[in-house]
Amino acid sequence: MKVILADLRTAKGLVAKDTVAGGFGSRFVPFSKVTRVYSYFKSRLGEIPSLQLGYAAAIFSQHGHSIHYTRDALPEGDLALVLSSLVDYRREVSWAEQARRQGVRVGFLGLASTKLPELFEPHADFLILGEPESALLRLARGELLRGRILSPAVQNLDELPFPAWQVMNAADQACGVEPIRRFPVLSSRSCPEFCTYCPHRILSGYRSRSVANVADELEQLAGRYGTPHVVFRDPLFTHDRARCLALCEALLQRGVRVAFDCETRLDALDEELLNALHRAGLQTLTFGVESVEAQTLRRVGRRPIPQPHQRWVIQACRKLGIRTLAYYVFGFLQDDWDSIAATIDYSIALGSTLAQYKILTPYPGTPLWKQLSPLIYETDWEKFDGYTPTFRHPRLSSEELRFLLGAAYARFYVRPGWLVNYWNLDGRLWRSLIRRMDQKALQWHARKEMALVSRAVQC
Repeated sequence: MKVILADLRTAKGLVAKDTVAGGFGSRFVPFSKVTRVYSYFKSRLGEIPSLQLGYAAAIFSQHGHSIHYTRDALPEGDLALVLSSLVDYRREVSWAEQARRQGVRVGFLGLASTKLPELFEPHADFLILGEPESALLRLARGELLRGRILSPAVQNLDELPFPAWQVMNAADQACGVEPIRRFPVLSSRSCPEFCTYCPHRILSGYRSRSVANVADELEQLAGRYGTPHVVFRDPLFTHDRARCLALCEALLQRGVRVAFDCETRLDALDEELLNALHRAGLQTLTFGVESVEAQTLRRVGRRPIPQPHQRWVIQACRKLGIRTLAYYVFGFLQDDWDSIAATIDYSIALGSTLAQYKILTPYPGTPLWKQLSPLIYETDWEKFDGYTPTFRHPRLSSEELRFLLGAAYARFYVRPGWLVNYWNLDGRLWRSLIRRMDQKALQWHARKEMALVSRAVQC
């Protein structure tokens, strides 16, 4: 059987799917000069391929089927599996309709088609609901699936084959598929935390792979690709401290050389663990700060992290040469202009290498969705992209939220201090000069903001 794996490229903005927003995906469309530059540099990092399709490639190739991996074109095939998202579902269903007209059976997989099957069902022969591997195995063994197919989560993740990136890299380059440069890895699935706005934990419960199994996968990648760039997609990579230390030790003992990025909570890090991660190849650490207001975080089920510990981790990473990326969210129900301004101010003072700002988005299936349902006015699912207001905020208009989002990107990235942090320059001898220059830059931003809305972001 010829199997087409479709992770379709968008025609608008920067779209990330699969493990982003739990699988609903995000779309970043630049809306200012600063965000256009930000978008350009973010796109230069290269896209991360779909883990779900990587596992699908492994399962089907193990059973003797041929694989065609596509981002756009429609190759000949018997069966097409399309990665679903909210942010680009119209493109996905349009491609599926074209495939069906050519006699290809089409199925959708992913969180979006699981939680909102009505968007995809009219355009497919079947939908895989849940983590897809159990249903994919049935397909690979020759079973004909129709309608909605429940696919229970695999409890022992060590039983799964490793994603077959070598198959996807070799599959039908005529389809315009670029070689994979960054390899996603999941050492665990779901999330052990209880944030009400996060969709990472709404599909299944938390499970983790054994240290030996993860080390085997990384060793295989290193054997094929030299020193690969690995992106761990676990929402909380260092949740199990002992397991994380054991993995670092296993990589060092085996002589496995990888460069990797990971996401975690900063309170899950200490000096010993951070040094071990660095020795094992950690290059970029990503983490959520979300808001400077601790009470706001508690109301959405997120445990606040003491600010002194946040600053310590940032400084420790800078000394080790580890880049840091902090995430922030605007538009919690308790937010107002002043609280968001304070969060912007804190994001600059914290001194992370990079910062990403988003607008609170209620995703279907999350507790936040149920809580905010009376306030949700947006009916276009593609607008649930992480950067577009979708509900009536009690204190801020949609225009104000978008303005504050733009102000955050401008204030963080358009200042000399950011360049010093980005290049990790030692500014001890001229730190006071950089502070003065940053202050001048922030005053310039305030004048621009006043000209636009007669109200500066007073930090």
